[in-house]
Amino acid sequence: MSETVKKPKYKIAWLPGDGIGVDVLDATKIVLDKLQLDAEYLHGDIGWEFWCKEGDAFPARTIDLLKNVDAAMFGAITSKPVKAAEAELVPELKGKGLIYRSPIVRMRQLFDLYICLRPCKAYPGNPLNYKDDIDIVVFRENTEDLYSGVEFNPVPQELADVLSRVSKPFAAFKDLPVDQYAISSKIVTRKGSERIIRAAFEYARKYGRKKVTVIHKANVVRATEGMFLDIAKEIAKEYPEIAMDDANVDAICMWLVKNPKNYDVMVATNMFGDIISDLAAQLVGGLGFGCSGNIGAKLAVFEPSHGSAPKYAGLYKVNPIATILSTKMMLEWLGEIEKAAALEQATAAVIQEGKVRTYDMGGADTTLQMGEAIAAKL
Repeated sequence: MSETVKKPKYKIAWLPGDGIGVDVLDATKIVLDKLQLDAEYLHGDIGWEFWCKEGDAFPARTIDLLKNVDAAMFGAITSKPVKAAEAELVPELKGKGLIYRSPIVRMRQLFDLYICLRPCKAYPGNPLNYKDDIDIVVFRENTEDLYSGVEFNPVPQELADVLSRVSKPFAAFKDLPVDQYAISSKIVTRKGSERIIRAAFEYARKYGRKKVTVIHKANVVRATEGMFLDIAKEIAKEYPEIAMDDANVDAICMWLVKNPKNYDVMVATNMFGDIISDLAAQLVGGLGFGCSGNIGAKLAVFEPSHGSAPKYAGLYKVNPIATILSTKMMLEWLGEIEKAAALEQATAAVIQEGKVRTYDMGGADTTLQMGEAIAAKL
């Protein structure tokens, strides 16, 4: 009689991507192994290498993989302008009209990962903290706005003709040849706005947060940002115990630096959320501490918010804490609350002690040594 093989509780897609994505996920795996998460880790191909060889940075096999997992850990992605990307293709793929699009943006849209959740928390002992008591959570709409992919260069003549008829501001461009300007469409929907704003207020209610700040540019970008702000005011009435204020994106960049403790939960459209979350991350140590979750109804993909840093690839030099804190977010998504709390406590303890520090923190320890130090606290 053969023994029954116990299936792992979770299936986790493991997507290293490019550059230092491999390095930081290697450190993260050390921590997950110590936690003894009951999971199977399934490698997925994604990133620049597959664009160059196959003309697709997000192959169909990886899309299929993501349809059958509980969550995913994602490393980092290299993105380049379209013309530079085309030059990198193997010779047999050049000239076929392939268009490079960021695989993480495609992933967010394909799987409707409409929440980009970016906690920015200062851990005591971090020499890079702007202040030690900052604790801001950014909700960034993740599927539309200027990332919608509706772009034109050159502009089709029929579109130029329509704009000339229906848009007075466009009159200044109507006599330009269509190859002399480009259009990127900023698309904001009521559905997209309602669900990201509601997610921010629900988070504030669940975790006892006191205020939600809505970031916008409604005074200039009136149609899209104005709608976003109006919807926020409607939804705020359903949460009377939570204060709501709003600020222009340019002003908030100043106020965040001046008075970061005045802010709690922030919510914004896609582009502005991207900008604000990077600024907030710098207040708590920089992108080496910038964790992130791309969250939908059925799937969530967790990643550091930093890029692929190709010059450091394989050197195991960079800080893996952003990725390790993203893993803490994944554990929360899976319902492994105790393991998530233990991981955060171990990370905080290593930061507080200051015995192990990567180069960005003023030390000389490696990516893997940081992972090992955190694992040793578990």
